Amino acid sequence: MDRVTLRDVATRAGVSVMTVSNVVRGYRHVSPRMRERVQAAIDELGYRPNLSGRSLATGRSSVLALAVPDLRRPYFAELAHVFARVSTARGYRLLLEETGGTPEGERSVLRDLEAGIVDGVVIQPQALTAAELEGLRRDTPLVFVGEDPRPPTADQVAMDNVVAAEEALAHLVAIGRRRIGFLGHEIDSLSRPSELRIEGYRRGLERAGLLFDEALLVPRGQGDAVGAEQALGSALDAGLAVDGLLCRDDLAAVGALRALQLRGFAVPGDVAVIGWDDIEFAASTVPSLTSVAPDTRALGERALELLLERMDDPERPGRQVTVGHRIVARESAPARQPWSVPTEPSSSVIADRTASGSSTAESSARRSATGRELRTTSHAATFSPVADLGASGSS
Repeated sequence: MDRVTLRDVATRAGVSVMTVSNVVRGYRHVSPRMRERVQAAIDELGYRPNLSGRSLATGRSSVLALAVPDLRRPYFAELAHVFARVSTARGYRLLLEETGGTPEGERSVLRDLEAGIVDGVVIQPQALTAAELEGLRRDTPLVFVGEDPRPPTADQVAMDNVVAAEEALAHLVAIGRRRIGFLGHEIDSLSRPSELRIEGYRRGLERAGLLFDEALLVPRGQGDAVGAEQALGSALDAGLAVDGLLCRDDLAAVGALRALQLRGFAVPGDVAVIGWDDIEFAASTVPSLTSVAPDTRALGERALELLLERMDDPERPGRQVTVGHRIVARESAPARQPWSVPTEPSSSVIADRTASGSSTAESSARRSATGRELRTTSHAATFSPVADLGASGSS
């Protein structure tokens, strides 16, 4: 005999799957009469949630799911690591799902993760529209991460890609760069992150009084370091001249470093390079990589908080949280002293000392000698109870 599902119980009781889920989970807002009705159907069909231990008492599985496009990409691997850590700290196990960034993969996650298997899902969609996501949402609580549009009634956590790209462009301008390219976006149709980062790049140029030139946009055919190296190499061989590069992600920046090195360009002497995501090995490249760093820990923590709140109150309004970011300046685009970024008052500049109690003069001397002192431009997080994502996003 096939396993009885929540949907079977809902059909027998003549109620929604959400109502059955609420009864199984023990939510207080279900009326006694409705609870008795659903419980009668559960008893009649012999429905048993796939739960153990405290799950039998609470009606919850204590398992959450995280669905991302590609776990081979360092950013998503880091996000999975952070979310696993914060979930474990709250007493939950984590199920990882890889969607491939395809409509089929995203539909499969949203369609098949029935309540009772997991208590909630955090997903970073790339392929489905907001309307399609809304149509696939069922009884399992959901939180969306990343910049792609989400249903207006859903919760979402993201970073502000446009502001971050503006700040990165301002950093390059502050160190004297005037012909700045953008490397690593898609050739055919732009993903939402690429779209927002290019928008910030264009705004940064405008604020600096520099003209936008489409010839300085260098797409790549495949979304990895090799693809970026090949794309930039071909552009340089064809006569592209730049003195600064803002890269869509750190993999594109790694490819840029190799393409420039093979052609005899010094980094940052001839071309300054900024990546995006501040992945773990960004500090270990030669030269070390300046990068836009999203607050991945805050993203994981806020996504979990929103999911737990959504599990307790499924009918609450959708909320949007924007987490902070910073620019970590290393050798590929070292910060000039003094410098400032024309941005909102919430931004600040932080210089990390390499030795406790060292003087400003000592710190400057050490920076001049090594070029490796860490400096950051931080951008604060914001929260909006009900908002349309617009120009905000996450990596």
